Amino acid sequence: MAVPVQLPTGIRDENFGGITYHIEGELVPVLQVELGSVPVYFEHHILLWKDPVVQVDIKPLKGAFKRVISGMPVFLTKAAGPGRIAFSRDGVGHVFPMHMRPGDALDVREHQFLAATDNVEYSFTRMKGAANILFSGTGFFIDSFSCPQREGVLWLHGYGNVFEVALAPGEQIDIEPGGWVYKERSVQMQTINQSLKTGMFGSGGQMFWNRFSGPGRIGLQSMYFHMPTSE
Repeated sequence: MAVPVQLPTGIRDENFGGITYHIEGELVPVLQVELGSVPVYFEHHILLWKDPVVQVDIKPLKGAFKRVISGMPVFLTKAAGPGRIAFSRDGVGHVFPMHMRPGDALDVREHQFLAATDNVEYSFTRMKGAANILFSGTGFFIDSFSCPQREGVLWLHGYGNVFEVALAPGEQIDIEPGGWVYKERSVQMQTINQSLKTGMFGSGGQMFWNRFSGPGRIGLQSMYFHMPTSE
């Protein structure tokens, strides 16, 4: 299996999907977007600054009420140019782009989405079953992004640094459940329960893994993150 490789931490004057953007900063990086004809949407609480001429409005989500139980936002915010706008998350980490072409689709772990161009479509899925063990029985959501017709940019935030590994067909990797950020739709995921034993009749507890099976790319973060849950 290939070794995960760290993604770039800084980008200047990058142009893709009809938009120009920059990513700068070492501890808490900032994404700056130069808006033209293509709007962007984002989580409302990550807006850092904008030019006064940039128009900001609500981008409603279908079925968003179902996400209240997980603390996810019930709406997204949309910004239209011309003008500049910047985003940053309150956490040490790594902001990085995913350039998506027509037909591409990515699954993203909840609370890792930062922003996207308006030609990237968004939906979500609630994970149930064995994965509930990891989240005090409440489950968690996976955000799904796709570009059915036009290319676009999806910006994500990872805690610590973000690495990417490409799995060949049949290759697998086990990742701590709070350690993965995104996966291509072709990558399959399952939860693995590993019992730890201290002796013939003793038990040392349990470990849980998310096992990913290729083909496809997976992103993982060096500072894995679990959302707080109520007991």
